[in-house]
Amino acid sequence: MDDHRRLGRELELFHADPLSGAGLPVWLPAGAAARHSVEEYVRELERRAGYQHVYSPPLGKRELFELSGHLGYFADDMFPVLRLSPDDEFVLRPALCPHHALVYRARGRSYRELPLRIAELGGMYRPERSGVLGGLSRVRAISLNDAHNFCLPEQVGAEVAEVLELIRVAHAALGVRPAGFRLSLRGPGEKYVGDDEQWRHAEDLLRAALSGLPYVEAPGEAAFYGPKIDIQVRDAAGRESTLSTIQLDFDKPARFDLSYADSRGRRGRPVMVHRSLVGSMERLFAYLIEVHAGAFPAWYAPVQVRVLPVGPEQVAAAEEFRRACVLAGLRAELVVDGSLGARIREAAQRRVPYAAVLGAREVAAGQVALRLRDGRGLDPMAVPDALALVNGVVAGRSAELLP
Repeated sequence: MDDHRRLGRELELFHADPLSGAGLPVWLPAGAAARHSVEEYVRELERRAGYQHVYSPPLGKRELFELSGHLGYFADDMFPVLRLSPDDEFVLRPALCPHHALVYRARGRSYRELPLRIAELGGMYRPERSGVLGGLSRVRAISLNDAHNFCLPEQVGAEVAEVLELIRVAHAALGVRPAGFRLSLRGPGEKYVGDDEQWRHAEDLLRAALSGLPYVEAPGEAAFYGPKIDIQVRDAAGRESTLSTIQLDFDKPARFDLSYADSRGRRGRPVMVHRSLVGSMERLFAYLIEVHAGAFPAWYAPVQVRVLPVGPEQVAAAEEFRRACVLAGLRAELVVDGSLGARIREAAQRRVPYAAVLGAREVAAGQVALRLRDGRGLDPMAVPDALALVNGVVAGRSAELLP
């Protein structure tokens, strides 16, 4: 079984150290490189879809989370209050939505600005019990791909449909295979904010957005402030978890007194759509490591090209090719120690998409021989052609190693 914890150790993607703390993994250079590529992709996908990115602090005043309802409804899933003085208390945030509400109300808004899509890849913190922590799939410090879309009431349906399409695009590029859709609803005996009419309306909107898609209803799985669509995935052991989500919230706009001026200058209340295209980076990579068995698509592989000179006489040319790869925007490394066969095998074991072999004949002809991690070897080709081949696969975010 391709457990992401074992692969994470073998491929040096992340490290769990007791001194860091349970549920607080350290991303190593290889894992950080893959994560950075995915983050860049998601930010650009969001930017093209009209999102504006912000930065907000990972903690806030106690009063912020009292106002948001988190301390009243979600306190069991929050770290204890940090008390600097009786009048100065802070909370490590369990969610980003309160800060994004502050972004919205930083100035007056017009209906012409809506939908306003505020996005951030930000940190949030939850004191998970030590018994449920494991690798990257359950952690205490969460890096969430998050956004909050502030809409006119009549825009909600179209906004949810557009988010579902963005999720489909992101999943296809990353190689995510959804296990199903879940409509998470209120359950009996739980604490929820808002009135019955708001909840019925929100649930109807999400059912309409899921029209034509197979889904199951899950009473009791809603957020305390509204129903949600959860996109589920399964890990290598068959366990199901939520990766992407869309949530409707009529409550926080009222709590934060968010408003806009309508076409007649009257005051209206926006609806907040919480959404995450790919969830947290931690849970996402726990899934991606397993589903790809560590062999990520070339575009977010930690090292995309490993350059292998046959002998000492080719090291200078190999280093020149490595530099050409880096200048072309690729992640490449030069390896000279050991036999050529051992270095080729190690490149495949490390799941490097391309091994570039340079022997005397290749160097004399200005060529390089590419070997793919699946064992296929290509005929020697001119250096510019080799760079174009790899760059074409990477730029196209293809799941295949050849165009």
